[in-house]
Amino acid sequence: MFKVLGKFGRKLPGLALCAVGLLGAGHAQAAYPDRPVRVIVPFAAGGGADIVARLVFKGVSEQLGKAFIIDNRGGAGGIIGTDAVAKADADGYTLLLGQSGPNAINPSVYSKLPYDARKDFAPVTQLTRYPYVIAARKTLPVDNLKELIALAKRQPGTLTVSTAGQGSSAHLAIELFMRQAGISINAVPYKGAGPALLDVVGGVVDLTFGDAASASKQAQAKNVKALAVTGAKRSPLIPDVPTVAEAGVPGYEASAWHAVLAPRGTPEAIVHTLQEAIAKVLADPALKARLAEDGIETVGSSPEEFNRALQAEIEKWHQVVVEANIKLE
Repeated sequence: MFKVLGKFGRKLPGLALCAVGLLGAGHAQAAYPDRPVRVIVPFAAGGGADIVARLVFKGVSEQLGKAFIIDNRGGAGGIIGTDAVAKADADGYTLLLGQSGPNAINPSVYSKLPYDARKDFAPVTQLTRYPYVIAARKTLPVDNLKELIALAKRQPGTLTVSTAGQGSSAHLAIELFMRQAGISINAVPYKGAGPALLDVVGGVVDLTFGDAASASKQAQAKNVKALAVTGAKRSPLIPDVPTVAEAGVPGYEASAWHAVLAPRGTPEAIVHTLQEAIAKVLADPALKARLAEDGIETVGSSPEEFNRALQAEIEKWHQVVVEANIKLE
């Protein structure tokens, strides 16, 4: 889904552990950082979170004059890498590329976690947000979201929707949609968003909540019908497709995101040094344009703003998980 082009490099390194750049030390702030910083991405190399981390922290390295090393620690739905940061020294030299799943959803869908998502981290900043696209198979007899809702109400429990996995952020977005729209659709878990979308293209399932980049391409090729975007505003990739709220479910909004967090107890001065450097990187028009190619919007926020947003996200998805009775071991 992602391509790395232009000033951000032509090809991703194939290693699970790589330095993402080290330029002159002219922009170093105070004594931090005085050695390389490790950024743990709790997912495999080459995925969306990994690409965002490499792009952002290449720029942070340029700002602060030290290497920021990407350390991919995938597994267990992001739990392994996230827990490693929770237990790291709170000195600013181990950071987490956070995401909505491990940091806002896992606390509710898993009966037990080795980390406390509310207490074990020092929020630094939100990096991005990105919506899903509700895509229907091209032979489904609906052309917009209102027609889909009407069909689901006429035939409760008969339509199928593929998810990127049980308890994933896309799955929770589907459950929230069903509750707010007052409908029932059978959610079918897949091992990833790619296979979930392909089975809509093939007509195996009726719908999916796909990532904007992939789903918009399939819609433009007329392999699926794009009915709505789950975010608060339309996607520039498919500007003619309304949001769910515009299309008939007022108040609905579901977006995934990336963020940076540090271990609890990390000095405030270090947190703010990081946040200020990241803010400059996120303001770069080239970075904004690169991420927009994949339907990703840069955000940027203060540690306090991100902490409030994170706590609200945890509460929001906890309610959905409880109502849908979703549990993972």
